[in-house]
Amino acid sequence: MAELTITVVGIAHVLEPGKEFTFGRGTDCTACLDPGDVGISRLAGSVGYESGTWWLHNRSAHRQLVVVNHLGLRNVLAPGLRYAVEGRVRVLVEGSRGSHHLDLAGPPPAVSSAEDRPGLTTAIGQEVVITDEDRAALVALFAGYLREGERYDPCPRSYHAAATRLGWPRTTLVKRIEYLRTRLTKAGVPGMNGHRAMENLAEHVLTSGVITKADLRLIGG
Repeated sequence: MAELTITVVGIAHVLEPGKEFTFGRGTDCTACLDPGDVGISRLAGSVGYESGTWWLHNRSAHRQLVVVNHLGLRNVLAPGLRYAVEGRVRVLVEGSRGSHHLDLAGPPPAVSSAEDRPGLTTAIGQEVVITDEDRAALVALFAGYLREGERYDPCPRSYHAAATRLGWPRTTLVKRIEYLRTRLTKAGVPGMNGHRAMENLAEHVLTSGVITKADLRLIGG
């Protein structure tokens, strides 16, 4: 059975094909997020099943939704557009009085999760090996992508903040990350230099499975 579970404020709603789940500020929605928050559309979005796939649909005429995939990466869903739900995703609804999130757990994607990677080192690119120390540095920088709920923050930390979390000198962290970026560039990974280098590095290590939620243990959660 292609069921999908939607959890809002700790309450789980199990959806079967043929049923629709709606959310917004309207009291007639399946999940009324905040009836007094005019920053949320009356009908912000819906989830339904069509042609063998669960779809998240942005029903608002003016407000965007944010979809966070299982890797912690954000996708902006503009008004009127829809998103195919595979595996676990989170939906962020920003209002004028606060933000709300919905956890969606549907049928798994056809490709297995990167979290299934074995071992403590990962080879990416052309023989670029990620050591335990490299991984700890990456997690300290990009932990916000891996966390959930109010702790989710898809923005790299500063070198100073990351080094402090690890108890390292800042220069040690900077040298390790810059050396890693150099190796990745030589291996053909694009975007490792320039004003978006850190965001590109975050996207690369998350999508390639170099760091996962399980690695938050390296910095104490």
